[in-house]
Amino acid sequence: MIDIICGARPNFMKVDPIVRNIDPAFKIRIIHTGQHYDHIMSQSFFDELGLPRPDINLEVGSASITVQTATIMKRYEEVVLRRMPDAVVVVGDVNSTLACSLVAVRYGIPVIHVEAGLRSFDRGMPEEINRILTDQLAGLLLITSSEARDNLLAEGRSSEMIRLVGNPMIDTLLRLLPVAMADGEQLSEEPFALVTLHRPSNVDDPDRLAAVLEALGGLNDMKVFFPAHPRTLGHIFDWGITIPDRILIGKPLTYLNFIRAQAEASVVITDSGGVQEETSVLGVPCVTVRTSTERPVTLELGTNTLCPDVSGIEEAVARQIKNRPELPREIPLWDGKAGIRIAASIENFIGAKR
Repeated sequence: MIDIICGARPNFMKVDPIVRNIDPAFKIRIIHTGQHYDHIMSQSFFDELGLPRPDINLEVGSASITVQTATIMKRYEEVVLRRMPDAVVVVGDVNSTLACSLVAVRYGIPVIHVEAGLRSFDRGMPEEINRILTDQLAGLLLITSSEARDNLLAEGRSSEMIRLVGNPMIDTLLRLLPVAMADGEQLSEEPFALVTLHRPSNVDDPDRLAAVLEALGGLNDMKVFFPAHPRTLGHIFDWGITIPDRILIGKPLTYLNFIRAQAEASVVITDSGGVQEETSVLGVPCVTVRTSTERPVTLELGTNTLCPDVSGIEEAVARQIKNRPELPREIPLWDGKAGIRIAASIENFIGAKR
């Protein structure tokens, strides 16, 4: 039996191709930690992706990093002690990823990390710590792009543990984009910018958040749609930050509506890793409001640029729109078949351990 861990919103799109391609002979137990508990942030993704309902929901909910990680560990340990899996598959870099990996290695259960080796080299990001520690615990490291191999080797991981499999999030994007374009809601017939911001560096300081909104309000000739993370939306109202007239702010979109919005946007402004990847494949200009990215392939082969200074957002947006390519450049193995390669790697790894 294989435990597959789902924590926060991006995990669902990464898990889906794995679940679809694992040989039925390998029984799967989907563990939803409940790190995102809002319907739009969680259950709607299972519905739209067609994922099986989780076998177990730990119902952790929101908390500080320390409390959330500890609670996940405590509740997942109880699950493991009731029935020990042959392996634990974790994806990405959220608190659930590290917490369940720590529990697994405590009981000698092999850990498989999907999306291993990504590095922003900014240890001020909680996700960076999760990535580094999870990769030290994992016995199989499945990477999305070639630079991740160099990062892992530099950290002392063996090349025999590393497999280049591609990007499972892109599998889900390519599978469901036609559905989204047919059934999703169109945000606007006019040019618009789509915004998604949630990282503490942008939204947990009132001055920084106010500056970001002011910069977005300065974008000319287009509407600005900002489906805000619940924490971001709460901060805006709690701190009484003025929302410029140009910005239409609301709750998060469902996955299908969001990928349609990305495809139709003139530009996407974000601090999300997954959005950098999706816009690169879609060929949509992207401005990432961060000092660094753990996905440098999106800068080299995609349509992405970094903009750490919010005063430069308007200029970066204009430049990205002007330089938009006719067709997106191809990123190796981001071809919609990563799930097949991941499933084969997992099955071979478990088979070799038996």
